[in-house]
Amino acid sequence: MQPAYYESFEEIQKKLWSMLDDAVTNRSSPFRIPVFICANQNNIDGRIVVLRKSDKENNVLQFHTDLRSPKVDILKKNKNASLVFYDKEEKIQLRVKVTCEINNKNFVAEEAWKKTQHISRRCYLTDDAPGTTSDNPTSGMISKLEDFDYTIEQSEKGYENFTVIKCNIKSIEWLYLAAKGHRRAIFNFENKKNSWLVP
Repeated sequence: MQPAYYESFEEIQKKLWSMLDDAVTNRSSPFRIPVFICANQNNIDGRIVVLRKSDKENNVLQFHTDLRSPKVDILKKNKNASLVFYDKEEKIQLRVKVTCEINNKNFVAEEAWKKTQHISRRCYLTDDAPGTTSDNPTSGMISKLEDFDYTIEQSEKGYENFTVIKCNIKSIEWLYLAAKGHRRAIFNFENKKNSWLVP
């Protein structure tokens, strides 16, 4: 028996947003760690990010990064990017095209920083930027940070580097793998058009 979303745009959207919403809080969800791809001319780069917000009302997804990260420089030159999600058990893939906003030391960043746990804030306290060349294997952190030997007050210094990438969704392409026959659809939020695609 095929699921309700096998041939229904409405049910597909219900399903995909429930999976995205769940991934924000569920650490075991495969959708929690999508691949984020950005590019500027020949500088094409992809990496895993952690999904921090899913907002169906505004068609927005968010993740956090360090202002000094190379991807921020790429996004300053080209705000267009893509997120790819895949859940092996559900046999569902999403390819999400987005335009990105870089939020640093503003209301969006401040709200997210307040919710960032003490344990996670050390990532933004390193002296050197992510991707900096090192002569030795390193976490980039001084031993006090590696040992979590810092107060919540001391962690506030990391706010300068803490950055929220707000991804405004242009389209979501859905693929469901099924023995009877795959199903593929695209939801275009710019022209508000839904279409079936050949898988």
